[in-house]
Amino acid sequence: MQGFAGLMWLLSMALIVFSGFALLDAAVRREDAYRAADKKTKPFWLIILGIAFVVNLLFPILSFLPIIGLIATIVYMVDVRPAIRALPGGGRSRRGSSSDGPYGPWNGGR
Repeated sequence: MQGFAGLMWLLSMALIVFSGFALLDAAVRREDAYRAADKKTKPFWLIILGIAFVVNLLFPILSFLPIIGLIATIVYMVDVRPAIRALPGGGRSRRGSSSDGPYGPWNGGR
């Protein structure tokens, strides 16, 4: 029984890390990238993934709620994340340079 409990603890920790990574990844993506990829909105995914993360922290892995959170995390990782990363710039938040104009970087006519 001790081996099974250890395996369940490892699975639980892996699920927490997986959902935490998905939540952090969703947080660093630009809000307009979600709309451009036609994948709901950034606040929607942050709420869903945040709930999944908290549920994984509070409930044992063999209960019903962590399984729903795992499904939501998998949907984000295999559907939403690749669609956002395929956009130009990878959907990452970035600060503009002082030479950036409204349509992109200004290269001075070069």
